[in-house]
Amino acid sequence: MRTGMMALAMGLLALRFLPELPPVWIWMLLPVVGLMLLPFRTYAAAFFVFGISWACANAQWALDDRLPLKLDGETRWVEGRVTGLPQNADGVVRFELTDSQSRRTRLPRHLRLAWYDGPTVNAGERWRLAVKLKRPAGLLNPHAFDYDAWLLAQRIGATGTVKAGQKLADAQWAWRDNIRQRLQAVDAQGRTGALTALVLGDGAGLSREDWQVLQDTGTVHLLVISGQHIGLLAGLVYLLIAGLARYGLWPKRLPWLPWACALAFAVALGYGLLAGFEVPVRRACVMIGLVLLWRLRFRHLGAWWPLLLALDAVLLLDPLASLQPGFWLSFAAVAVLIFTFGGRLGPWHWWQTWTRAQWLIAIGLSPLLLVLGLPISISGPLVNLLAVPWISLVVLPPALLGALLLPVPYVGEGLLWLAGGLIDWLFKGLALMAGRLPAWVPVAIPLWSWALGTLGAIVLLLPKGVPMRALGWPMLLLLVFPPRELLPEGMAEIWQLDVGQGLAILVRTRHHTMLYDTGPRFGDFDLGERVVLPSLRKLGVDGLDLMLISHADADHAGGARAVANGLPVTRILSGDHQALPAELQAEGCESGRQWTWDGVNFQLWQWAGASDSNQKSCVLQIEANGERLLLTGDIDVAAERALLDSPLAVPTDWLQSPHHGSRSSSSMALLAVLEPQTVLISRGQGNSFGHPHPTVMARYQKRGMAIYDSADHGAIRLQLGRFKPPWSMRLHRRFWRDSPPLAQ
Repeated sequence: MRTGMMALAMGLLALRFLPELPPVWIWMLLPVVGLMLLPFRTYAAAFFVFGISWACANAQWALDDRLPLKLDGETRWVEGRVTGLPQNADGVVRFELTDSQSRRTRLPRHLRLAWYDGPTVNAGERWRLAVKLKRPAGLLNPHAFDYDAWLLAQRIGATGTVKAGQKLADAQWAWRDNIRQRLQAVDAQGRTGALTALVLGDGAGLSREDWQVLQDTGTVHLLVISGQHIGLLAGLVYLLIAGLARYGLWPKRLPWLPWACALAFAVALGYGLLAGFEVPVRRACVMIGLVLLWRLRFRHLGAWWPLLLALDAVLLLDPLASLQPGFWLSFAAVAVLIFTFGGRLGPWHWWQTWTRAQWLIAIGLSPLLLVLGLPISISGPLVNLLAVPWISLVVLPPALLGALLLPVPYVGEGLLWLAGGLIDWLFKGLALMAGRLPAWVPVAIPLWSWALGTLGAIVLLLPKGVPMRALGWPMLLLLVFPPRELLPEGMAEIWQLDVGQGLAILVRTRHHTMLYDTGPRFGDFDLGERVVLPSLRKLGVDGLDLMLISHADADHAGGARAVANGLPVTRILSGDHQALPAELQAEGCESGRQWTWDGVNFQLWQWAGASDSNQKSCVLQIEANGERLLLTGDIDVAAERALLDSPLAVPTDWLQSPHHGSRSSSSMALLAVLEPQTVLISRGQGNSFGHPHPTVMARYQKRGMAIYDSADHGAIRLQLGRFKPPWSMRLHRRFWRDSPPLAQ
């Protein structure tokens, strides 16, 4: 039976790694195949077939509920009910709409919407909204968070921007939102957001600084409800009833053990529902139920059996859960603890158990965090020694009791005030530690190096005394210090990052690194901080020899401050340096300047007659082994005419589309002289500027140019000097991503 359950889990998990889903007739036929295998006692094969069939069916249903391509970018009147916990931050109301309907148009059941400067929206309300709809799509960069996968796992079929709306009905059955509103009205010593996260699992009230502190110290799991909170609460209820029964205070007519197990599970389930019943909570509830069932029936199930049953239960209820990083971290953490403590011959003291558990979890999860592209906290094992009991035993009881007793005057508010102060003390301590030991963003490493490092982590988790156990340390260090492959002399690696409506291009030679433009910033939304800087770190960039900012517009220079603060930068140049923040200490673009890095030639140009920031763009030509790339910023037709009289007006293999493909650029004269074979376009999907303009696209197509568009291809990588087609992120096929269009 255990083999069959393991095979079922493998079949359900196989979905995560499929480049594309099999045809419908295949996964519909698979259950029949599984039933045919059962009489031959090939249970493992049969259960595997059942698992992958059920997973593929769920994935196909979710994909079929996505917005049709013909409706992408259109505005429709939509009616539906608000679900979840709406978020209101920086003047933007974000919420989910379910049971969405529109006249004469079939829409996805779940929509994720944003309403700029919109009114207050509460869960349970029914609205009629004018929405500009978009197919689910996110920025796609190397080793970054996969927003497309997250949207599919949440079964969100479309995103959109609300243009207007009318409330049709007040909230009904919105008890979680009601609790949140009451919590937000309480004086929690400035920690209302953290208190709401702890009680309801809603982290929307935490600031960006709070999230960074939690990430740096490896304590995110403490503020967003995890299985640890559920297990602690269930354990307290069980121990309370057991203690009452031991001292004769429990009613004798009620058998204490069934009541203790039932009430403990009821409390765990209730807290899970309060928290939104996410993957860690589901896993915890299933495992708690199995442990209590074992206790009630006096059967020893072992440790791995409940974990396996919990894994199968979570995946059967929601096969798409495997697309979320939290799913893997949740089960892996429990598996590390079982593996670590399950094979010990002698007991440890409680303090040994507690301290070693933190370090062993850190070692065991490090390979998984690396492959998921998540930061690794250096201080996490030490911080959690104190933070876990502080939250679990000191903060959580008054927080939950205060939320429960809010209807009682002064009592509930007083307990929440106390809990808020305790959380504030914790955050002050975490901030001190985060300032000294920030999280480490690991560099992407080769598969063989990761495999050896993972094997080293497993060896270190083995009991003390196992022969050759010490070899785990040098193997594990391959994750920290992987071998780096240097580019050949005379070659350049180019990454056009996917930053939406903006531009950021990384240029690397054998020993030098340059960033051309830094991504956009719109208000507090800084893609330099959120996308460019993490991508540079994961690509192994530990400093920049040159940051070249074409001009001062926010979509090109917005992320400059974040990048300069996050990495050492030797020199900053810009075509409009006077308009940049003074702390950047940028210098002007030296038109005509040339230099060579590792056999790769660079040359700058700027139009002397420029009258606005776009025309002042600093143009860069890169030549490697006779292959040329021209980075043009946002120059327009007038600047292009001046460029044709410069030394850069030579046949060019690669052209970065001027001004994102605007109608005021990419003139026929420029294309005729440069004769580019391929054009790179960086722009946002469905942007309000209409980039790239159809006229410009027609020019490219008329000349037979290959077109690589970040909105369609994600981040794009080319090796200048090899005369080969580029590689794009969407060529790394996953069934939840749309296929990239043909480059021609």
